[in-house]
Amino acid sequence: MQNEELIVAKGLTKKYGDFTAVNEIDFAVRKGESFGFLGPNGAGKSTTMRIIAATLTRTSGQISILGKDPADRGPEIRAHLGVVPQQDNLDQALTVTDNLYIYGRYFGLPRKFVKSKIDELLEFAQLTDKRNAKVESLSGGMKRRLTIARALISEPEILMLDEPTTGLDPQARHILWDRLFRLKEQGVTLLITTHYMDEAEQLCDRLMVMDKGSIMAEDSPADLIKKFSTKEVLEVRFGSDRNSQVSDQLKTMCERIEVLPDRILMYADDAELLLESIHRASLHPLTSLVRRSSLEDVFLRLTGRSLIE
Repeated sequence: MQNEELIVAKGLTKKYGDFTAVNEIDFAVRKGESFGFLGPNGAGKSTTMRIIAATLTRTSGQISILGKDPADRGPEIRAHLGVVPQQDNLDQALTVTDNLYIYGRYFGLPRKFVKSKIDELLEFAQLTDKRNAKVESLSGGMKRRLTIARALISEPEILMLDEPTTGLDPQARHILWDRLFRLKEQGVTLLITTHYMDEAEQLCDRLMVMDKGSIMAEDSPADLIKKFSTKEVLEVRFGSDRNSQVSDQLKTMCERIEVLPDRILMYADDAELLLESIHRASLHPLTSLVRRSSLEDVFLRLTGRSLIE
């Protein structure tokens, strides 16, 4: 069933003493959906993911994963999850094939099943010609694809990926995106945290923006942009010394600005016309760029700061 909800949270809360990491959040993830978590460090994304992965207990509220409560059905839930950590934890001294085989056997999968699954996963990850190579000899993109292949060996219903393309070059990122699209086509549900806005737009059907343990907004990437940042954007740079000096004058020229360490973002119905006004005021930026609104602009509006600080 396409609309079947595999994950449902209501009033989900996690506290560490007086600190609230996750604050009474409600959300649901449907079967076959690619669901993304966006937020700065400390927003509560990783804590929420760990609760879903049944490796961290909640303080209060309710959560159901695959119809089960992780508080008392953790091992059963974990058997249906594939987890791809932010940092690859492959055994560098072993071959590609041995990494897959040992991981499968560690989770109690039959030898015959694991051996037959390895060929399929190597083809999926485009690593068939590297099957006997030691992991230490692989590129970063290859290691990332192997980590994802390893997480798939148990044929999980839900694949959890923590910043899957961090540190990869653009070509490796696009190859990995293609692999994830294929998984989604096969009906695998994806949970993704990312610091890349283009990745969130490309991969995620829906996004949940978090800050300080709370949900600031939740919707498709396109609808988030429509709701929270409909203007054109003018990016101007005056140099680190002048950015703060001219910001007060720039505020009088448009509805909203965001002053970042390296640039100023200005939001207007007509960004080209706004740039002409800036030049007429003898405020000559070192560089300027007119673009459409993006998820970064949504994030700035909802949290008041850039995603990577």
